[in-house]
Amino acid sequence: MERTSNLQSPVLETGASGWINGLIGVVIFSGSLPATRVAVLEFDPVFLTVARATIAAILALCLLLVFKEKRPARHQLLSLTLVALGVVVGFPLLTALALQYVTSAHSIVFVGLLPLATAVFGVLRGGERPRPVFWIFSVLGSLLVVGFAVAQGLTASPQGDILMLLAILACGLGYAEGAKLSRTLGGWQVISWALVLALPVMAALTWWRMPASFSGISTPAWFSLAYVSLFSMLIGFVFWYRGLAQGGIAAVGQLQLLQPFFGLALAATLLHEQVSLGMLGVTVAVIACVAGAKKFAR
Repeated sequence: MERTSNLQSPVLETGASGWINGLIGVVIFSGSLPATRVAVLEFDPVFLTVARATIAAILALCLLLVFKEKRPARHQLLSLTLVALGVVVGFPLLTALALQYVTSAHSIVFVGLLPLATAVFGVLRGGERPRPVFWIFSVLGSLLVVGFAVAQGLTASPQGDILMLLAILACGLGYAEGAKLSRTLGGWQVISWALVLALPVMAALTWWRMPASFSGISTPAWFSLAYVSLFSMLIGFVFWYRGLAQGGIAAVGQLQLLQPFFGLALAATLLHEQVSLGMLGVTVAVIACVAGAKKFAR
């Protein structure tokens, strides 16, 4: 009995570390939309997207060189490209464009669909086969989000809502592909190599889209750029993918359900945006649907 207990202890400690790392990652990601909202008020959305990727990629390259990480295999390049298109380019660019039309509090409601989008791409890319009840929760959660958008006046800003939906799809693909790849390549290495893979294009676009002068950029905008570059684009993924590797993708992935709550709190406290009871209620309902879908994912 004593021998079994000693053997199980490291497993339990690893599982606990996975939840802690995953939670830290979710908290970091929760600040992404409010920070992006502040940044796009003064930075061009395209420049913001490519600049944050370039800054994060340079830091990632330094980490890979310092730790002397081996290069990914040729067959892993396609997956890394999908990760780069999803979380390095797609999600940051689409959310930056969307936040020109909607508030960060409004956009965070869509983030409630992110675990569901990740699960869908898990089926398409990972070969998983959820039970039929899973899709009931999936459709219900989607209808709640669409219904909320219509109730808020979808015709007032259809661009923002459509861009947010596309951003969630892109991020879901990047999360699912990255989670699958992290099993063989390693946790933080996935986002680091994806950033490095995109660096030549991102650096060239950063130079091309760079404004003629930065004299009018305020301190909050600079801090927001730094946050989305260092924390949202790299450091958050270090904790997130490490958590997935230590605690299990299915289990730790459910921590994404907390992200809308953290994001709404940040939007209300830092940006002084109004978070209505209806918005909070829909977010809770969407999270409940995603939690149900996750329960029947296997």
